[in-house]
Amino acid sequence: MRSSLRPMPAPQWYDRARHRTCPGCAGPLIHAGSAFAAPRRRDVAGWRTLAVLLNAGVGFHKSCCGGPGERPRTLREVRERVAYARRGGTSVATALGQRNLP
Repeated sequence: MRSSLRPMPAPQWYDRARHRTCPGCAGPLIHAGSAFAAPRRRDVAGWRTLAVLLNAGVGFHKSCCGGPGERPRTLREVRERVAYARRGGTSVATALGQRNLP
């Protein structure tokens, strides 16, 4: 098996209806967005935080005026925002995507 795949041309838009699979494990892939920057390989807490964000539906998509906005960087920040969402009755994705908590 080849260790690398030939790069495919990037489409001008992302087709959400098309389901993509990982070539290594055949699991489903999540479109993180064009402004996504992966944590370092050994940063376990960073990868856990990223998993919570992506599974909640928070993406890293660029807007017309800048980047994806503020995202929690630590598990503590994620816990605070999830607790805020539960107390306030908002969705977890909305609480995770807010810049500052009131």
